Amino acid sequence: MQTRRKNNIVKPKRKLNLSAALSPNIPTEPLTVNQAMKDKVWRDAMSGEIDAFARNRTMDLVPRPLNHNIVGCKWVYKNKFLPNGTLSRCKARLVAKGYNQEYGRDYTETFSPVIKATTLRLVLDVAVSRSWPILQLDVNNAFLQGTLNEEVYMEQPPGFVDSDHPSSEL
Repeated sequence: MQTRRKNNIVKPKRKLNLSAALSPNIPTEPLTVNQAMKDKVWRDAMSGEIDAFARNRTMDLVPRPLNHNIVGCKWVYKNKFLPNGTLSRCKARLVAKGYNQEYGRDYTETFSPVIKATTLRLVLDVAVSRSWPILQLDVNNAFLQGTLNEEVYMEQPPGFVDSDHPSSEL
């Protein structure tokens, strides 16, 4: 039996380069707030997140309560890309530090921001009625859509501390 191997016929090995060629205008994702504050793109992304909180009236600045646990927060930065690999936007998200909870006090409580079900149904209805292909749904801002039975206090976001009320909480 004749085979390619016996006749020294070798198929060329195709080496695929699966890495994307990043253009120089894609900002690196900052590791600290100080790095983010030096870049206008990331400052704008952080301001957009704070503006969303203000538009939705999800936070109020109040004096620091003495008898409540204060939840810390931090910024998470991520570059968002379109399916073709180009930069869509820079996303800064303010997240609560849940690991500051105290056992026996608020240890079992979790808060997860989600999109409203009615909003999701509306978007899907429009997409189906116009025969749009649905590949991915990206939500700019998601908030806790429920009724809290108690007050939750969070530190002011790093980089956005009110200079008139530095010891106040959200």
